[in-house]
Amino acid sequence: MNAPARQLDVIDARPAFTQADADALNARFEGVDTLAMLRALFAEKLLGEVAVVSSFGTESAVLLHLVAQADKSVPVIFVDTLKMFPETLDYRETLMRTFGFTDSRVVTPNPEVLAAKDVNGLRWSYDPDGCCDIRKVEPLARAKQGLDSWISGRKAFQSVTRQNLPRFEIEDGRLKVNPLGDWTKDDLEAYFTEHDLPRHPLEAQGYLSIGCEPCTSKVLPGEDPRAGRWRGWDKVECGIHTASTPLADPDDPANMPVF
Repeated sequence: MNAPARQLDVIDARPAFTQADADALNARFEGVDTLAMLRALFAEKLLGEVAVVSSFGTESAVLLHLVAQADKSVPVIFVDTLKMFPETLDYRETLMRTFGFTDSRVVTPNPEVLAAKDVNGLRWSYDPDGCCDIRKVEPLARAKQGLDSWISGRKAFQSVTRQNLPRFEIEDGRLKVNPLGDWTKDDLEAYFTEHDLPRHPLEAQGYLSIGCEPCTSKVLPGEDPRAGRWRGWDKVECGIHTASTPLADPDDPANMPVF
């Protein structure tokens, strides 16, 4: 009696979304109101397993309020780098409670990685790219495992590196959604006023873009809204949205802190 033919296990390694999918979604939702778009995306389950990633910065309330109106069960991911302003942590609690989200997720850096690469907690002072990599990029990569798509709060007006931002784009086989990509600062301010949204407590002090406490400073009049991030460094992104450029040899004595 002949043995049955062996069945080979085949792993489908194709990306969940392709550029063609992003193009189709951009075409379908061109000019569509942001809230209507989000409601359609969630109701039709067009995004698969999806989550919102929020920094809980000065503009985060707008996107979170829109998502909550569309579907309060959508998970909200926050990367706590363990270098955040206490005010940001309090603001997160305020928004999650006020908007009624039911799935709150917090991801933190790997303790073993911190012990090996940032034992003194000062890596931000001499290698901000490397610090962002271990405190933001890697934890978020872990948090996104199992997701087909994720929702970002990026806006084109924030800096020159974010111009020409589409609503839908492909990143590592996942669909990345930028619902506020074409919103202006005036649009955001009008939405805050119309819906009486809570403000980040540091905004009134001149912090217009808020990240980790050591690498965030106040923005001066006339400056780019993100000028207060990594001031003095040739760096404008943490690496979550664009690749960071870590030092070739971060253990070289020349790259150690100067204090």
